[in-house]
Order: sequence, then C-alpha cells, then structure tokens
Amino acid sequence: MTENNIILGANQYGKAEVRLVKITRDTDRHEVEDLNVTSQLRGDFQAAHLEGDNGHVVPTDTQKNTVYGFARDGVGSPEAFLVRLGDHFTSEFDWVTGGRWAAEQYAWNRIQAGGQGHDHSFVKSNQEIRTAVVVKDGADTHILGGLSNLTVLKSTQSGFEGFPRDKYTTLQETNERIMSTDVAARWRFNPAKVSGDFDFNASYESVKALLLEGFSENFSHALQTTMFEMGTKVLQAHPEIDEIKFSMPNKHHFLVDLSPFGQDNPNEVFFAADRPYGLIEGTVLRENASDAGNAWDGVAGFC
Repeated sequence: MTENNIILGANQYGKAEVRLVKITRDTDRHEVEDLNVTSQLRGDFQAAHLEGDNGHVVPTDTQKNTVYGFARDGVGSPEAFLVRLGDHFTSEFDWVTGGRWAAEQYAWNRIQAGGQGHDHSFVKSNQEIRTAVVVKDGADTHILGGLSNLTVLKSTQSGFEGFPRDKYTTLQETNERIMSTDVAARWRFNPAKVSGDFDFNASYESVKALLLEGFSENFSHALQTTMFEMGTKVLQAHPEIDEIKFSMPNKHHFLVDLSPFGQDNPNEVFFAADRPYGLIEGTVLRENASDAGNAWDGVAGFC
C-alpha cells in the first residue's frame, strides 16, 4: 500500500462541555438554567487536516462564545437552544454542512422558606439529568430528547423465573425481589411533528412522568419487560416521538444472612451491590417510524 491510498475519513470538531448558567432577572422572582453544552461542526475541513490550512476552521473558542452569546437572548428548552446553534453555524459558514450539538441540563429547585419557594435561593436537584442532542446533516435536522441518572426502585412486584440453567448457573429463581435501575433514555422526535413553537419542556416533563408510571405499574417479570412497557407508554401518548432507546443497569440487592447474629431477615435487610451489574439496553419504536438518518451516530451507550 502506498501513501496515495490513505485518505481522510469522517471527522468533526468543536468545543466540548461549555458550562453555562443563565439567570433570568426579568422580575424579582429569578429563574436558573444550568447547562453543559457541546458544539461539533461537520463539513469541508479537508485542507486543515491535509495541508495545515485553517481557512475553514471556525475556532472552538468562537463556538464557546456563541453559546454564551445566544444564552443572553434566553435558553428555553435545551432542544430549541441546540437547534438555534445548529442553524446559526450552518448558515453563517457556507462550508459547515452539519454538525452535532449536545447538552445536559441540571435542575435547581427553590429553597422552601416560610412555606413557599424562595424568589432567588435554590438547591440543586439530584434526581436526574436532562439531555438533548441535535444533529444537522444538510437539510435534515434530527432532535433527541433524553435523561440519565433517573434512579428508581420498586420494593416488591418483581421477579425473575424460567431462565435457562447450565453448570455455571447458581442464581435462584424468585417471584419476590427488589428491582432498581438508573434509567438512561433518549427519544427521537419525528421532524415533521416538532416544527414551529413545539413545547419541548412540556414534552419532557410528560415523558419523564410516563417513564416513572411505566416502571411502577405492573409486575415485572424481568427488567426487559418493564423497559418495553415504559417505552410503549411513552409512544402511545406522544405521536411526535418515533422511537426511544434505553440503557438500564440492574442494580442488584442481595438479602443479608443475619442468622450468625441470631436474627431472622424477612426480606428486609439487603446489601446494595454497585458492581458487577446486569446491563439491559433496547429500542422501542414505531413500525412506520421516520428515517433516523445519522441521528444516533456518536450517541454512545445505546444499541
């Protein structure tokens, strides 16, 4: 093989993890928006790689500054904010044909004072992290909503039975166990159904509530079963969502043997193991889902 057989493949670049906190002070009752934003551009950057010509290289520092500049006019939903960034870079620079913009959003709750939420004092929520990704490829725009670190547990109505056994199988069947997981989910919107002033914030709150309901409602024969029920519940309620992907670890809880201490343990005292753990991943989607294109490229941790 000669040097002439070596070519440049797919590439992108940008500024990762731009920490942004926006305080809205329009009234005495302030609002906090806390995001971690990543901007990556795709397009004609061949000369930079092959010739050291930076004529098309929009500095990553410029991308960072753009995030802050756009925040001055308001953030809104992370999905809409990322769409604005993507539209800007692909229209401002002719050679930028697409890209990937991602965000994590961290929630802050008002501190309760005198029985009501304080106007300008907050405590950080440790429940879940909201996520969003926007992928632009020419005229196509793909929007992914999502969340991670949504830790849930059901103390009964879960079991695991009927699995195959071989000489290495020691796990005992059970129809009564704790089931717990950290839900990471991303859902892809149908581009034709989220145009204009679509309310991504309201959609997010609804999807989160449905995921929690789906986790809690039925007897769980396996985490796989519960995962599919959660996804089905979301798709049935949200026609604008075409598919939802999950990555869910099985956070094992093992009954502690208290007999050496002369005590019984009627399924009440457990050891919460952090590793190893089962990892369940899957996609729930409509049979007639819109074409995902390259929406999922670079979204790690989901099958």
